[in-house]
Amino acid sequence: MLNVKMLQPVKVVCTDDLGETLTQICQTEGYERPLVVTDSFVGTMPLVVKAIDKLESAGVSVAMFNEVKPDPLSGTVAAGVAAFADHQADSLIAIGGGSSMDVARGINIVRVNGGSIIDYTDPAKPIAHCGGMIAVPTTAGTGSEMSNALVVTDEETGRKLAVLADPAVSEYAVLNPDLMLTLPPKMTIACGLDAFCHAAEGYLSNLASPVTDAICEKVMFLLYNYLPRAVANGQDREARERVMVASTLAGWMLNNAGTIAGHSIAHVLGAKYHIVHGEAVGYALPAVMEFVAPVRGKKVREIGQILGAVFPQDAPNEQVAIIASRAFKDFRDRMLGLHPFEDYGISEQELLGNAQAVVDERFAGNTPRTIDLAVAQKLLSEFGKR
Repeated sequence: MLNVKMLQPVKVVCTDDLGETLTQICQTEGYERPLVVTDSFVGTMPLVVKAIDKLESAGVSVAMFNEVKPDPLSGTVAAGVAAFADHQADSLIAIGGGSSMDVARGINIVRVNGGSIIDYTDPAKPIAHCGGMIAVPTTAGTGSEMSNALVVTDEETGRKLAVLADPAVSEYAVLNPDLMLTLPPKMTIACGLDAFCHAAEGYLSNLASPVTDAICEKVMFLLYNYLPRAVANGQDREARERVMVASTLAGWMLNNAGTIAGHSIAHVLGAKYHIVHGEAVGYALPAVMEFVAPVRGKKVREIGQILGAVFPQDAPNEQVAIIASRAFKDFRDRMLGLHPFEDYGISEQELLGNAQAVVDERFAGNTPRTIDLAVAQKLLSEFGKR
């Protein structure tokens, strides 16, 4: 069987005029009745309102589904499917962060394939091609505009569950940095750390290849150099654009290199304690880097070098791991200013009770060393340590 090392089916458009670009896409593809999937805030942003007005003036009939909330529930996807049917929609325009993209992708899967989105958390469940999704990110972190993944919370169990669906990637990704100029610093930090961890975990993953490695390295470089600028001055359009591009590339890498135990920890803890996802992966990464260093020493060293670390020439992997981990913590805590994990008020003993769920989480298997109960407990004991 042919071993393809890179796949990129999403058409990416960079634009300074969101409304004009969306109109051109709809006219090109023959879409006449899109459903806009977003949250209650983004739906009122002047740039978004102006873009929808432009679509309407061009004869495109737009309906709005603005019920998306963080950590989206399976019921929200079901409500979106009903809204799609009510509008007799022929396409989706997802505008927002990862939650809006996840809900829109879930709507697209269910409206084409039927059933409930929870059905498709089973990897054996077939998914037919789901076209017609246009993704417009308003945050630079999840990379969902390029990803084949969505994460949804099962309302019956409270668990965050992932759906991986190559047939449901976006048809278009539309990048406009003007949508991010007012993103608050705290959200900029969390989103940027999510993108960095997508790249770092993909770089260390069992699924990595020389091609994905090159892109992951560039993503980490861009974020190290431009994310602090975007945090310090949200109106720095160059920094916003470079961070946005890094996030989009990192989302692409999710499809090709995956993530590892850091994201497993974030999914488990995020669902239970509502820890912001980008913060959670940032709190998790140092211990994960140290854990994989015995088998990925060269790559851990290269992550550290991107982060400005200097290593003794013949440093053993154990020393490399400590230096690289400290470099990331310096980037996370000093350069970006991520708030301490202690602010969440969750004890280490409480965290340790989630070890088995981390072992069972589906992305843990991409980690280049085995995640068993003892390892999960060790990683959780180091979570958020400064």
